[in-house]
Amino acid sequence: MVAGLCLHVMASGAIVQNHARDPSSGFHTTSDVHLNTSADSNPLLNLLTNSLVLHQTIPYLPISSLLNLAAVSPSFRDLLLYRTPGVFRHLDLTRIKIGHGSEVWPSVHLDESITEDDFYSGPLRRVFQNIRRRDILHSVQTLVLDGLSVTAEFCNEILVDPTLRVRILSIRDVKNLNERKLMQSLRYACRLSRPEDTPRLKALYVFGPKDAPALPTPPLIARQHGAARRGANISIGWNHKSQHALNASIQSKGDDWYHRKGRMIGKHIAEPWAETLLDCREVIKFDAVLCTSPRHQNSSAFGKVPVTPRGGAGSGTERPWSVATFALGGCASCGTAPEGFTVYGESPPEDLPLLAPVPLHSSTIKAATCPKPDPGSEGPHKFIPRCLECIRERYCFSCDQWWCEACYQVPSRQELSGQLVHIVGQINGVAEHVESIAVELSNVKVRKGYCLDCYPTSAEPKLASRHLLLPP
Repeated sequence: MVAGLCLHVMASGAIVQNHARDPSSGFHTTSDVHLNTSADSNPLLNLLTNSLVLHQTIPYLPISSLLNLAAVSPSFRDLLLYRTPGVFRHLDLTRIKIGHGSEVWPSVHLDESITEDDFYSGPLRRVFQNIRRRDILHSVQTLVLDGLSVTAEFCNEILVDPTLRVRILSIRDVKNLNERKLMQSLRYACRLSRPEDTPRLKALYVFGPKDAPALPTPPLIARQHGAARRGANISIGWNHKSQHALNASIQSKGDDWYHRKGRMIGKHIAEPWAETLLDCREVIKFDAVLCTSPRHQNSSAFGKVPVTPRGGAGSGTERPWSVATFALGGCASCGTAPEGFTVYGESPPEDLPLLAPVPLHSSTIKAATCPKPDPGSEGPHKFIPRCLECIRERYCFSCDQWWCEACYQVPSRQELSGQLVHIVGQINGVAEHVESIAVELSNVKVRKGYCLDCYPTSAEPKLASRHLLLPP
């Protein structure tokens, strides 16, 4: 944070600005900036020479706006490109219109020398070449490529290029990404025999959805003549207000994992990702963590609590580890879990996930993993990471309650299949009467993804679709 900000208006007409910031914040400041008030008549330039204002503003501007601003005058160019380090620390290329491969290589089907990587990453590479020529790329520490066409080869170049200093990379919802090649590159970059101080990449956003764009401020509704036009404008205005209210409500719920519970990752995650997270555990952080259920070998409760086998006989061995896709609170019975909670500030740093959105004003791991204060909750920020298989028939998808392995053993399929007995009486070979006898198990907590309190009554008739036909 800002430790001091002094503005002294000197007798000679010069303005001297002295700033002191916490060196751990990751920002560089401009100190002892002398501007002559008689020569400087631009109020925007006067404002941006305040390094606090500058560093708080520039992350919200696309690189095109910064370059256009630097081209306004030599004073702006000197301030943005030469005199103030860190202006291009956060680079978000999702705001730039980048064409598809067919636009860059219109005759690619006629040129056999063009590789698949050249075709899909060609537009992004052209942007990178342009930025590199301007001597900007080496200053980038946070790079956001969400939703663009990004190949595994392109990500590998970011990992191994010694001229780059990218510490946080976001490639969520990208297109044309070969995940298996990316996993191979990550595991090789984090190998034990890697060179010292490599890789420079410390955080990778890849599992979650890309950040939703900020909603624009609703325009003022001009007064219009005529009731119909005025009514339409009022409706548009209220729609904008509703969107802003919904966006504010979503943001007010706090961070994923710590404050919001339930499914955190909706897309399918390939099994090798779990091994990749394990191999990169102390080097690169991800926006996901490993499941800590007693079923997996990385759990502190592995082998200490009996677990229900999954899939029955002949389904293969249990996976030694898995990526967590759910964040849970404490067990509905005991209030905790056999492996305990993942607690921010107490658990090892490698157990903490990256939090969305990507931090704007810092490129440190601390900023990317620190949860925001939640006024509605007390105590430490904590959660229990689990994969779907480890909470199957333990978790209620309606009320988010769940029961841990120490408090509840999931009944076997034979026990569950014996809960309903259907008797069909026959007269002269024709079924005349159907009677269903329900044998409820007293220890059943969850059925078909719902606890007993939330179980939909409409599902009961579906269970009686198969009848036991008795002879007359």
